[in-house]
Amino acid sequence: MILKSIFAAAVALAAFMALTPGARAETVTDISGRKVEVKTPVEKVILGEGRQIYLIAALDTDDPLKRIVGWREDFSQADPDNYAVYLAKFPSMATIPTFGGFKDGTFDIEQAIALQPDVMIMNIESKQATEDAQYIEKLAAVGIPVVYVDFREHPFTNTEPSMRLIGKLFGQEKRAEAFIAYRAAQIARVTDVIAEKNPKRPTVFIERAGGYSDDCCMSFGTDNFGKFVEMAGGQNIAADLIPGTFGALNPEQIIASDPDQVIVTGGNWEAYVPGGKWVGVGPGADEAEALKKLKGLTERPALTGIKAVENGQVHAIWHQFYNSPYQVVAIQQMAKWLHPDLFADLDAEATFKELHEKFLPVDYRPGHWVSLSDEQ
Repeated sequence: MILKSIFAAAVALAAFMALTPGARAETVTDISGRKVEVKTPVEKVILGEGRQIYLIAALDTDDPLKRIVGWREDFSQADPDNYAVYLAKFPSMATIPTFGGFKDGTFDIEQAIALQPDVMIMNIESKQATEDAQYIEKLAAVGIPVVYVDFREHPFTNTEPSMRLIGKLFGQEKRAEAFIAYRAAQIARVTDVIAEKNPKRPTVFIERAGGYSDDCCMSFGTDNFGKFVEMAGGQNIAADLIPGTFGALNPEQIIASDPDQVIVTGGNWEAYVPGGKWVGVGPGADEAEALKKLKGLTERPALTGIKAVENGQVHAIWHQFYNSPYQVVAIQQMAKWLHPDLFADLDAEATFKELHEKFLPVDYRPGHWVSLSDEQ
């Protein structure tokens, strides 16, 4: 036991001493409040979720893969359309080592150690599983620090500090601040109008991953897409029924609420539910097929006869807005659906295109939302 401790200490010391030119040991505070010592700027990074590329690409725009030595295998599965866009421009992406997740117990710690990263970036929802398996201690023993970020659980509390944290780790503080400022200005284009005009708020049922399973219906409480609804000038019918960020409503609750509008999150989940009823919106989506599937979801008992369906106010929007710093685009589009007169001049499509042009290394492709109202 003593020998193991001495070995671990020696490895950690060696890792600390092996600073690359210009790098220095720095203490950062992650989203969980932990003080973590990291060599900055980092050169080798493991991403605890592949979709963290959404922000990484906004910082290392010239080559978003240059620091990534390993990542969780979720980008290609949960967002294959975007994965294909990035793969076409960065073919080496296919060679990045992948591994499983902490929460499902498939993470390979030996593989992570072999990759010799300067830091591992984890999502906050993995914290409990990480602690239970003592991964923090095991990785620290070989000189690999872990930091937590969050774009999903409490995005409007944690997105900006998460972006600043990664910007600091990468030595890209100015780039991170530019992104933060752009995002804030685009959100204000909605929230300032809502605050000034104080319109009547339509009731909204926001369904999480509609059609992903036969169960109905997953939704959001007061955060994530539930918060998007509020910021866009709507009233989320689940706000008082789901105490946390995620939860479910039963069909009777939806029918009793009789919402004015329904917004379903969708994506290409062929890897998880082949041929499923999910609405496949996303970059380059087949919008006609997405509309067909969206119509199909309105035939379920939970939505039959409600005002939103009767009036054609049923929409689908890209699910991955819930897990990226691009939430502003969803807020703008939802504001247009909820208050078309107030936001007649707001173009969420143009905003997302501009975001790509300013910050991302790939070209914008439309297809991130569809609406039954488009057919009227």
